[in-house]
Amino acid sequence: MPTPRPTIADYRHFESITTRWMDNDVYGHVNNVTYYSYFDTVANAYLIAAGLDIHDGPVIGLVVESACHYHAPVAYPTRLRGGLRVDRLGQRAVTYGLAIFREGDDAAVAHGHFVHVFVDRATRTPTPIPDDLRAALARLLIT
Repeated sequence: MPTPRPTIADYRHFESITTRWMDNDVYGHVNNVTYYSYFDTVANAYLIAAGLDIHDGPVIGLVVESACHYHAPVAYPTRLRGGLRVDRLGQRAVTYGLAIFREGDDAAVAHGHFVHVFVDRATRTPTPIPDDLRAALARLLIT
């Protein structure tokens, strides 16, 4: 059974993405692994804007699970929008829902999820999500 194709209304935050020449593969479309890079870019841009210090902060997020479903091809040059939402917000982990849209199109070309577990930078042991970051993530929570 095909995976339902999400629409832009299913997401809470958006980032613009421009495909790059190197994103295309020999088949003339953006390669499947590139969508994971787009997902990472959208989620981390939001986290950085929310105050996560990716260089020196005591807490970092590590991806422990990811998946992507593909609906339609895109190729360079195409302007895209990455959609972000929070599907689950735990004490130490967050599950993001992500989708990629052609600019001006409401139907996703791809969608998926990934899970960040927040850990102490030095010890790499799970740690609670800092309060300010938790509040920013809660704003994207789908209920």
